[in-house]
This record gives sequence, C-alpha cells and structure tokens, in this order.
Amino acid sequence: MRPCETPVGGTGMENDMKKITGLSALAALIATPALAHHPLAGAPMETFTHGVLSGIGHPLLGFDHMFFVIAVGVAAAMIGRLVSAPLAYLAGMMGGIALVANGIALPAVELVIAASLIVLGGLIASGSLRAPVVLAVFAAAGVFHGWAFGGAIAGAEAGVGGGVLVGYLLGLTVTQFAIAYLAGSLIVKGSETIRPRLAGAVVAGVGATFLLENVEGIAFAALGLV
Repeated sequence: MRPCETPVGGTGMENDMKKITGLSALAALIATPALAHHPLAGAPMETFTHGVLSGIGHPLLGFDHMFFVIAVGVAAAMIGRLVSAPLAYLAGMMGGIALVANGIALPAVELVIAASLIVLGGLIASGSLRAPVVLAVFAAAGVFHGWAFGGAIAGAEAGVGGGVLVGYLLGLTVTQFAIAYLAGSLIVKGSETIRPRLAGAVVAGVGATFLLENVEGIAFAALGLV
C-alpha cells in the first residue's frame, strides 16, 4: 500500500470515531420512541408502565448523563469489571434519588455533572486507571446524576404513586446498565489501547462543553443578561 493511500475501511482512528459516534447515534435513536413523557402525549404518569417509559427516557434525553454512562462502561471494561463496576455508579445514583425524596439539596449539581465527564473522560484518556479510584468516581458522580434524575421526576410528576416510582427506577437502572455494558463491549473488547483512550477524550470534551455552557449561564444570570 502506498503511503498516501487510505485503507478501504478507513484508518484505525477514523473507525474508532465512527464507533463512538455510532454508539451515541444508536442511543439517541433508541430514545426517540421512548422519550420520557412523549409516549404519554403530555399526560401525567399514572401506571407502572408510564414510570418505566419515563425511566428509559430520562438518561437518554440528557446527553451529559448518556455520555457519562458510556464512559462508565468504557472505564469498567478497562479495569476488567464490565459487569460489576457500573453497580457502583447505579448505587450512587439511587442514593442521589433518595436525597431528593428526603428533601436534601446538593450544591452546583449541573456543574458537578459536567465536571464528572471531564474527570472520568480524562482518566480514560490517560490510560492509567486504578479500580478503587474508578469506583470512587462512579459512586460520587452517581449521587449527583441521581439527584438530577430525582429532581426531574419530582418537578414534573409531583406526588407520583409507588408503582410509578418503581417502574421509573427500573427503567432508569436497566437502561443505564445496558448502555454502559454496550459501550464497554464495543469500544474496549478486543480493541487496541488507543480506542478507549480516544473515547475518553471525546467524553472529556463533551464535559468541557457542558461545563462552559453552565458557567456562561451562571455568569449571564449574575449580570442580568438572561
């Protein structure tokens, strides 16, 4: 092959980018028919099924949440704990939802969520992950992501019944675990080291974008421009 020629399938990096963007597009496509409230045509959640649909939709509607869960799967696979490690994130998430249920507020939630993408993405991009550090990041970030999920349902669906809440938590948990497992399997399994590290860089870049947007929003609000 001549130096200037490109393989028919594209370069390794190009293929890696296609996998990452393809995974995001797939998640967005899955979200389309299961958006949190769209299947209900604006009606309130009243049944277990309504709760499940909302739980499926919430993590997919928020790209900051979705990219973090993708990073969870990649990092979990990199430390050899693709099945068990995401449970630390899910446990933290449940803790965050419990805080909302008990009326306990957390500071700067959106800023911390954006920063969590930068931190976890940076760890993945560095290629040097230690299981205790990764699990700690999963659990701590999960609390803030869970608080955001809990705040969303509390604000939109005040006073939901127990069946609705159980359905919501089920849909939320299963959807995020599935995304993490799929991401870890596609990006890390049988791949070269550059692939997961590239995914980490993408996640960190997304986090930086969200962080900048949130900081700008705070600054504009302080200046009375919004």
